[in-house]
Amino acid sequence: MSASAAGPAATGLLCAFAVTRTPPDPAGLAAARGHEEGGPLRVLRADGLCLVVQDVPADLFGEEALTERLNRPEDLERCARAHHRGVEAAAGRGPVVPLPMATLYRGDLTAARAVAARRQVLDTLLDRLRDRTEWAVKVHAAEAEPEAAAATGLGAPARSGDGGRGYLSRVSARRREQQGARGKALAEAEAVDAALRRHAVAATRHRPQSERLTGRRAPQLLNAAYLVEDARRADFTAALARFTAGGTHPAVRVDASGPWIPYSFARWDEDRQADPDQEADPDPQAHPDQEAPS
Repeated sequence: MSASAAGPAATGLLCAFAVTRTPPDPAGLAAARGHEEGGPLRVLRADGLCLVVQDVPADLFGEEALTERLNRPEDLERCARAHHRGVEAAAGRGPVVPLPMATLYRGDLTAARAVAARRQVLDTLLDRLRDRTEWAVKVHAAEAEPEAAAATGLGAPARSGDGGRGYLSRVSARRREQQGARGKALAEAEAVDAALRRHAVAATRHRPQSERLTGRRAPQLLNAAYLVEDARRADFTAALARFTAGGTHPAVRVDASGPWIPYSFARWDEDRQADPDQEADPDPQAHPDQEAPS
């Protein structure tokens, strides 16, 4: 954790949620909850932009304490949901740039300076995200039916005169079948992605989630996000419905959610240099669709 202009006597930190051009509705902001341990959400004006922030205690949000908390799944989920509430509160009257989760500053002045230093990037992002939303799509391989798995006969006793050679032959055949099935599923996942990209302004891929997070035995082949113009939403959702209904691509299962605030397309910090006044960012991904299941 770096030193800051606030000095060692500072007892609190500033948690920043999102940047917008138009301040959110005061009543809606007052009703919104950020982190339970912090104060009320408020608007910090910085170089013509509005930053939705919350004062939080340093003993809970300092680098070491926060890193320890975010290593606990239940606390990570609580922080992610609190961050999302703050971003939603900022988004009521126009486009927003959601900031990475746990974007922390030592006071209003350093936060305002950070926004001013990135004014050009933020303006570009706000223009890009206007009247657009994000849709999340996850594609899994179709789970094998128990009857199909049993039909391979790998666990069956060797027939008379069959011996080990027959067993190895069945193992080899099963392996070829699995490789073929995975290849087909991957091809269908790519076809889904290609079709949806035709109706989107932009698309990006996240790392596939593990079985522990998805709760499925079948592997996740595609974890993608699509930025969609509001004017083309009907076209996108119609294409999406054909895939989520099943039948057109039998080797995969397609799940989708949205519309979301476009977290995946609002990274203001990708090209930033080290900021001596900003606290550590333990986990920049706070998209609610990427959280572990409750």
